[in-house]
Order: sequence, then structure tokens, then C-alpha cells
Amino acid sequence: MRTVDVKQGILSKNDRLARKLRQRFEEAGVYVLNMVSSPGTGKTELLQRTLKELSEAGYKVAALVGDLQTDNDAKRLQKSGVPVRQITTSGLCHLEAQMVEEHLADWNLADYDFLFVENVGNLVCPSSFDLGEQLRIALLSVTEGEDKPLKYPPIFSSAHVAVITKADLAEACEFQAESAYENLQSVHPNITVLTTSARTGLGFLEWLDYLTQQRRAWLDELKGAAV
Repeated sequence: MRTVDVKQGILSKNDRLARKLRQRFEEAGVYVLNMVSSPGTGKTELLQRTLKELSEAGYKVAALVGDLQTDNDAKRLQKSGVPVRQITTSGLCHLEAQMVEEHLADWNLADYDFLFVENVGNLVCPSSFDLGEQLRIALLSVTEGEDKPLKYPPIFSSAHVAVITKADLAEACEFQAESAYENLQSVHPNITVLTTSARTGLGFLEWLDYLTQQRRAWLDELKGAAV
């Protein structure tokens, strides 16, 4: 019982901070995305290309990167030329709202259109922690197999969209796209599924269109609520 009480207390505190962050993001007009997946799905490669192409399209973008140790991913993302900060969790298997809040302390969020949060590579813990995001993106690599949604349903059922990555390797991995799609739908009916390859650019037009459309719809919703 004590373990349950402590966990509920941690989640309750996180949810309160996440609500405050969400309000802060809404007031600044910055669209925040939380990217979750297992290690090795290609989150950083996908995000690096996404940051670069959104920036070249005229959007102001920034990113926070979560890892247990090292700032290797932040250094990679900085090559895109946009503001990037590393969050080192020192062993914690997920990001929490307080970590996000602390690392945004002196950023003027109104300067940005998109803020991406690359969560720690883990298919369990991140599903329970709200970061104040408007969109949660669950990644599934073709190298992982089609059954990951069935093995880890909370991470996919809590996401707004699923992105299949490394699609250029699908044939070599004998990846069964139809089976993966069915498994995703079984844990989250009607979830949007996009297929991409950051290496070749496959599916990137659809991916970027989806992001910009979601942000536009969110801004319209905010404007409607303010009337």
C-alpha cells in the first residue's frame, strides 16, 4: 500500500505541474510535442530532419532531449541549427513535468511555433507522465517487429499518433506493415498511423503536413475558446 500511495503522490504532483505548463504553452502559442518510443527507434534521426525542414519552411522550432546520461543526442540535434537543450535524468527512465519546467526557465516560449520533447527511450514509464504537451507521438521502428503495441499497450493507447520509422529497412526486416497497423488499431482504435524514413525522406511530406495541420487546428481551437 505504501508503494501505491507514493506512486499516486508522484503522479498527482506531476499532473498539477503539467496543467500549469499546458496553460503556459497555450498563452505563449507554442505547440508542444512529446516523442516516446523504445531505444533505437530513430527518434533523434527523425527529429533532426523534422527540426531542419520545419525551420527551412519558416517555422520557429526548439527541442528538449531526455537521456539517462550523455548529451550526445542534443549535440546531434544542434546540427539542425535550432535551440536544443539536454535533460539528463541520471538514471530515471522518463521525463517529468518538473524537468521540462526547469529547462525552460529562461526561454521566451512565445518566440517558438513548435517545441519538441524527445523523451527517454522507454516503452513503460513515459506513458504515465504528462508533460503538458498538446500531442504525444509514439514511434515504432520496423526493426522492432509488429507486436510492440501488443506488448506495451499503454504507450500506444496514450498517444495521439503512431509513427512507423526506418521504413527504408522494412523489406530487409520482413516487416509486416498490415499486421503492425492492425496491432496499433487493436490497442488504440482509429489512431493516426504515419510511415516515415528520415534517411530517405519517405513519408516526410505527410508527416510535416500532419504536424502543421495539428498546430493550426489547435490555434483555431484556442481562438474559438477565447471568443
